[in-house]
Amino acid sequence: MSEELMIDGLLTRWSTEDRAGMPLLVLLHGYGADEHDLFGLVPYLPEGIAVASVAAPLAPPWPMPGRSWYAIEGLDGRSAASVTLAAEAFLRWLDDAREDAPAVALLGFSQGAAVALQAMRLAPQSIDTVVALSGYAAAGELPGDEALTESRPHVFWGRGTNDQVIPEALVAHTAEWLPSHSELSGRVYTGLTHSISEEELRDVHVFLTKWLERAAKA
Repeated sequence: MSEELMIDGLLTRWSTEDRAGMPLLVLLHGYGADEHDLFGLVPYLPEGIAVASVAAPLAPPWPMPGRSWYAIEGLDGRSAASVTLAAEAFLRWLDDAREDAPAVALLGFSQGAAVALQAMRLAPQSIDTVVALSGYAAAGELPGDEALTESRPHVFWGRGTNDQVIPEALVAHTAEWLPSHSELSGRVYTGLTHSISEEELRDVHVFLTKWLERAAKA
């Protein structure tokens, strides 16, 4: 694997071209999807924000379609180092793309959620809040983790009782890690598989509205 991944900013989908001074929400898709996948969530999100949907830097093994943030197969599948490489690539994209956005939130699904949480750990000063759907926090420690126990950024973690995709060990680790490193809002949705429900989206809307209220007071 390359020691530095690159995100093609030309593939990013934006909800608006006129985004000067607007809070920014970035969508990070899951494995095998692409920048178009989560863009369909825009109508369910609060108004008054710019939304960017980013294309992950890798292609999964043939014949899987779409893109991926890191490999999930093989001996190094889901390794914390791979998640970190993807998060570093995302943060380089964010440095170029955020322009004058007064606040930044991330919404990731599955491995996109893992990358969003890892980016928050690597650069908490750049990210205000994270919505992690059907994802997890990577194992291991990072230099900024201790600071998170003090700053406690707001995180929403949503998952389903019938999600068989994320390994139980990673779910258990996340359930232990997030409460001590964030101001956690979490919900487990009965019967939900590895997907996003309208009930979950209503909760996300409330969570992001509160983010905007905090940003307006900052």
